[in-house]
Amino acid sequence: MSKKLKLIIISGVAIVLVVCISLFALYKINLEPVSSKSEEVRFQIVEGDNQSSIVSRLASEGIIKSETFAKVSAKLNGDDTFAVGLYMIDKSWSTPKILNYLTKAENIKNDEVLITFREGIWAKDIAAELEKQLGINAEALLALWNDETFLKEAMTHYEFLTDEIFNDQYKVKLEGYLFPETYYFNKEASLQDITYTFLNQFNVEYQKIKADVEASNMSIHEIVTLASVVQFESSTKDDMEKVAGVFYNRLNIGQKLESSVTVCYSLYEFDSWLDCEKQYTIDSPYNTYLYEGLPIGPILNPGKEALEATLHPAKHDYYYFIADVQGDGKVYYAKTYEEHLANVEKYLDY
Repeated sequence: MSKKLKLIIISGVAIVLVVCISLFALYKINLEPVSSKSEEVRFQIVEGDNQSSIVSRLASEGIIKSETFAKVSAKLNGDDTFAVGLYMIDKSWSTPKILNYLTKAENIKNDEVLITFREGIWAKDIAAELEKQLGINAEALLALWNDETFLKEAMTHYEFLTDEIFNDQYKVKLEGYLFPETYYFNKEASLQDITYTFLNQFNVEYQKIKADVEASNMSIHEIVTLASVVQFESSTKDDMEKVAGVFYNRLNIGQKLESSVTVCYSLYEFDSWLDCEKQYTIDSPYNTYLYEGLPIGPILNPGKEALEATLHPAKHDYYYFIADVQGDGKVYYAKTYEEHLANVEKYLDY
């Protein structure tokens, strides 16, 4: 073997070694903890999660440094069987330690429950879900949400709660303020603690829109009330803004809102959306077919997009709309009542 060839081989081996050492160093660095300080976070594994989805979420939530190197580590260490449940993990742990921790069912945190509440949910349905998941008494929780002594105490903590909620005709005085979100509840949480969890989150969202609320000509309670109708009537951000615009156009000329979803809340129990469309003569202060202006109060708990759409409605000349509830759910708008009737005949058959 020539001297030149030997040098080439030695150089090649050296390069390979350097590359291998560099990759190994990179691998080790990317498996190190994301934080040098202890910081516990919750992490939920649900049915259907697999190694790929779990590692991906760990990375996106900033719990591990690298999704790619974590998957390599999981395969090398055989961490591929994860136990469904809620975990408390620490950001000061290395990636291999976290992955291994999530494979052991004995590490599941059994004193908390994860519950997600969708936008537009009614207070009574929130109470029912909490009864199902936590074993609390739904009627007792609803009673607390109507208890003026408790509510006055809560008002000392939250500026968005005003005397406007004290209306004896309300079905639930805190309707509208139980912010729909995903929450972790301790299984031993009191009814008061549960309520403050919702109100704390509403306050987080309120602080983001406070300046806009104060710049409007409506109170926060009126904004929440209108947003609750907007939420019920539409499902996309674009439609929420347009629907809000329709309602403002009507309010500006003294035209009734005539929203069938306010009939739904007036009925409070119904079998089909048709009940809301056909029983619009029900005498209720929530019924905007009978009474001018906003309904007496919120008719559900609106989410962030509905609140923002109510504060920033689309500008247009529409005064009517319908949703094709029997088809694809698309919303059709009209400037005149005649155009509206044509849409009803075309898209709704009841």
